[in-house]
Amino acid sequence: MTELLAVVALLGSGVTAGVLFAVALSVLPALFAMEPGTYVHAHQLLGRNWDPTMPVIVLGSCLATGVLAVLSEGGGGAQPLFGAAAVLLLGVSGVSHLANVPINRRVKAIADPSQLPADWEDPRPLWQRWHLLRTTLAVLALGVTAWAVLLL
Repeated sequence: MTELLAVVALLGSGVTAGVLFAVALSVLPALFAMEPGTYVHAHQLLGRNWDPTMPVIVLGSCLATGVLAVLSEGGGGAQPLFGAAAVLLLGVSGVSHLANVPINRRVKAIADPSQLPADWEDPRPLWQRWHLLRTTLAVLALGVTAWAVLLL
């Protein structure tokens, strides 16, 4: 059981870190290069498949690492590392749900990207800051999870 959970934890945290890193490295610079209306349209298209998928991956990984924190025994040091990884993944989820998702909803609520509201404020800088925080948390979670698996 521990081995299967370790694989799930590594896969999930790896996918989470990889996706968020790819968005930071490639997608965000492309979105910043776009005119506002084009950006809104692209943003509306980009999240269609990720929005329902990423919470399952992140929270599933968090659950797997949390269970490993409870099941791991011995003096190898894996137990606190799995606990730390679970907290880091919970942080990824928290930043996503409390910061990035509300911004996504505002962008998706724009009916016509070619006619932005007069009071529209470009959310890209704020979205990027929150995204970089959750990316950092995800990469740390992956590293800590890998370290913990090595100690099993």
